[in-house]
Amino acid sequence: MLIAADAEFLPTYAHPGDAGADLRSAEDGVIEPGERKTFRTGVSVAIPDGYVALVHPRSGLAAKHGITVLNAPGTVDAGYRGEIAVTLLNTDLREAFTVKRGDRIAQIVFQAVERANFITVETLPGTHRGEGGFGSTGTK
Repeated sequence: MLIAADAEFLPTYAHPGDAGADLRSAEDGVIEPGERKTFRTGVSVAIPDGYVALVHPRSGLAAKHGITVLNAPGTVDAGYRGEIAVTLLNTDLREAFTVKRGDRIAQIVFQAVERANFITVETLPGTHRGEGGFGSTGTK
């Protein structure tokens, strides 16, 4: 993967076998309770055709502080060459959250993608589930 980033912002895998590499904030900021804020990462990538980068929340930030990625997962398409930015949301309604330059704020996962060939039809083939949507499988 071709990447443009200063060494301090180079995505890193915390453990062998990890799918997500940590992205760091390139700036300081405070996210007030219930607020969202976008942080630059100092990272740009050249993703090959047929692949996508997905920006996911970090589970520790979510569990300990209520910090998540607003549009999770964020999609970075192969044709994009700009700096990756991450919009964080503070779901905690009481405590502000401080981000310092260099803090790990999200993780990036690279995946192969299939492009769909859309075919218009009058009706779709049936299934056991049919049109059952939200809550159709129950809670027990």
